[in-house]
Amino acid sequence: MAKRIESIGLDAYYGAFKAIEDVNVVIEPKTITALIGPSGCGKSTFLRTLNRMHEVVPGARVTGRLLLDDEDVYGPGVDATGVRRTIGMVFQRPNPFPTMSIYDNVAAGLRLNGVKGKKVLDEAVERSLKGANLWNEVKDRLPKPGAGLSGGQQQRLCIARAIAVEPQVLLMDEPCSALDPISTLAIEDLMTELKDRFTIVIVTHNMQQAARVSDRTGFFTIEATGEPGRLVEIDDTQKIFTNPGEKRTEDYITGRFG
Repeated sequence: MAKRIESIGLDAYYGAFKAIEDVNVVIEPKTITALIGPSGCGKSTFLRTLNRMHEVVPGARVTGRLLLDDEDVYGPGVDATGVRRTIGMVFQRPNPFPTMSIYDNVAAGLRLNGVKGKKVLDEAVERSLKGANLWNEVKDRLPKPGAGLSGGQQQRLCIARAIAVEPQVLLMDEPCSALDPISTLAIEDLMTELKDRFTIVIVTHNMQQAARVSDRTGFFTIEATGEPGRLVEIDDTQKIFTNPGEKRTEDYITGRFG
C-alpha cells in the first residue's frame, strides 16, 4: 500500500557541510512528485534521505523528522534495511547485476528477504517484469544476462527488481538521463501506470519530463556556492510551470536562472 511521506525541518550533512536545510514537504500516496533545480542544489541528497541511503556515505547524517505515514524512519530502533525494503530506488544509470541472469536480477531482493520456492519466485518474477512492461520482451530469455539488454530494457529491469519486493514508495534519481527518447517515453509511461500502486518521487533535470509525468513539482536551489540547498516551493505541477509563487522558480523554468 502506497505511503504518505512528510519531512519536517529536515537537514542533511556530509561531515560538517550542510547539503540541504529545513526541508518541509508532504508527498501524498499514489502521486508522482518531481524534484527540479540546478546541479548541486541538494535534490538528489534529499531523495536519498527518504530511504536512508544518505547515511551510507561515511560521515553523512540527517537531522529533523521524516515520517512514512506516522512513523519517523530516523526514529530510535528503526531498522534502516527495513526502510529500504519499503522505499525502493532506481538510479540514474541502469545497474543490473552484471553476472546475473534476467531472472536472478529480479529475484535477488526476494531471495535476500528469505523468499524460497521455485513456483513462488517464478510468479513474482513474472509479475514484476509485467509490472515493468518488460515481460513480453524477455520471457523467452530469462536465463540470459541482464547486462545483455538495451539501456532502456536494463532500466526497466531495475524497476522490476525494485518493485519485486513490493515497496510502498519508489524513488527514481534521473531515471532517463542515460536513455534515448523512445526508451525515455517507455519509462515515463511506466511511471504513470505504477503510480496506481506506489508513491513515486523522481529527480530530473528534464523540465519537460517533470511537466509530462508529475502531479506535483518541487524546486530546489542554492543561494551561493557552499550554502545549503533549500526547497523554494512545491505545488501542483501545472501551477509551478504556469504561475509559480516564487520569482526564483519562474527564473529557473524560463531559463533566466543565474
